Amino acid sequence: MTPTPAQARRRVDAADWPALTEELDAFGCALTPPLLTPAECRELAALYEKPELFRTTVDMARHRFGSGEYRYFTHQLPPPVAALRAALYPRLLAVARDWADRLGRPAPWPDTLEEWLSLCHEAGQDRSAQILLRYGKGDWNALHRDVFGDMLFPLQVVIGLDEYGSDYTGGEFLLVEQRPRAQSRGTSTVLRQGHGLIFTTRDRPVRTKRGWSAGAMRHGVSTVRSGRRHALGLVFHDAS
Repeated sequence: MTPTPAQARRRVDAADWPALTEELDAFGCALTPPLLTPAECRELAALYEKPELFRTTVDMARHRFGSGEYRYFTHQLPPPVAALRAALYPRLLAVARDWADRLGRPAPWPDTLEEWLSLCHEAGQDRSAQILLRYGKGDWNALHRDVFGDMLFPLQVVIGLDEYGSDYTGGEFLLVEQRPRAQSRGTSTVLRQGHGLIFTTRDRPVRTKRGWSAGAMRHGVSTVRSGRRHALGLVFHDAS
């Protein structure tokens, strides 16, 4: 199954990273060019039917997270999932360090994903947080943050695996910024098949009269109106 590590790196590196970084700064999210082909997307979506690949399944309605279902992969990630995660980390690391500097926060992330995950595991965060999501008609995801412990990477990526408009309608990705002493601002993004959406895990730097402050943000998914929507979630810290 493709992409291989080399293919994943080429696809990630081909993106316009200065433009993506500018969009992340402005909105807290940015849509990449295709990272997966339609055939690769279908192969990944089909993995949902192989429960042996996952450590647990979450029924969102049961936990009042919304409606729908997702599964956490084990640490034995399918090769394309591992390849994309490894290829994206160094690109996102530059943004993470810049944001930490502006917000006056520590930047504990080493140069490699392997080193960072080792630190997560030493701190007790040793469960895989990579997810495959499935939504049907009427399903949705409540606004939330994917914070699983103190060891936090500030950016993550979701990749659409189905074709909007033919496989499903609705189900737009939602990002809501809670602005201090003002009403919240929302951003809605259609997740095209194979494209990745980079978005903030928790907040983003916002310039104020007193310098930089953290703009709190949450993400979710609007109600799916028809069809079935699959997505791959890449998180760059493990769960406790």
